[in-house]
Amino acid sequence: MDRHVLANGRMRVGILTLGAIIQSVELPDGTDVVLGLPTVADYLQRSRYFGALVGRYGNRIAGGRFTLDGVRHQLPRNDNGNSLHGGRTGFDKRIWRAEADGERAVRLSYVSPDGEEGYPGTLTTSVTYTLTERDELRIDYHATTDAATVLNLTNHSYFNLAGSGDVRDHVVTIEADHYLPVDAGKIPLPGAPTPVAGTPYDFTRPMAVGARLDGCYDHCYVLRPGGVMRVAEPVSGRAMEVTTTEPGVQFYTGHMLDGVATPYGRHAGLCLETQHFPDSPNRPDFPSTVLRPEEEHVSTTTYRFVS
Repeated sequence: MDRHVLANGRMRVGILTLGAIIQSVELPDGTDVVLGLPTVADYLQRSRYFGALVGRYGNRIAGGRFTLDGVRHQLPRNDNGNSLHGGRTGFDKRIWRAEADGERAVRLSYVSPDGEEGYPGTLTTSVTYTLTERDELRIDYHATTDAATVLNLTNHSYFNLAGSGDVRDHVVTIEADHYLPVDAGKIPLPGAPTPVAGTPYDFTRPMAVGARLDGCYDHCYVLRPGGVMRVAEPVSGRAMEVTTTEPGVQFYTGHMLDGVATPYGRHAGLCLETQHFPDSPNRPDFPSTVLRPEEEHVSTTTYRFVS
């Protein structure tokens, strides 16, 4: 495993070839605003996907099953009977090949063979992390396949703009008018996305994480076209703005971290996992996550930091 450090003269970002993990994001004042782990063993044994690129399919697929072109595929059931974040040995546990592009960018690539974790097709994936002069961390995803498959790539960084403590006082804005209610297994319920208006899930105006539901969120939001996400930490004044080409974002507030199985306790960080919707391979009413040999998957998410 290697560690690459991106630098723009103000910020430093540490990237691991294990899991294409974002291990650290140091702002100009020296504050590290993502949750990272110190050793490879920690990432393999104590991580809840901290900073990782997750795939082939980020989020959940109901029962670990889907049918594609008339063929039924069974995936590992690693989350209450469902398949989560690519299975038992997803992209977060693979070693990626890295190619540095100067001091501000690194491209990592991984070839997932046909049948890995139950997914069809040989998938060639790359992700490029770029630290821009505007204090943006840009993530560019690219993938191709030699046979039809399903794909939902995302990054699972946990952010804490205070650098420590919990995130329930962080103020969040998500430009999304609808979200996906879920069942006990966190699989989206049948039916159309639900309006956030008048519910505790409404972040169309700035709202502290802990103001409602004891700060416990783990839901996918349907972003407005060009919708922006913002996070602000009121004491330090640090802020983060997130933009994406993806149709949704999984907003998770780290309330399932326990400080035992992982080094971090409840609400130590929040995630804004830009992605397609959970269980899309079983939901023809959702935007398709099918990738075919004649197609390319291209997606970009940008995190801009203000300190």
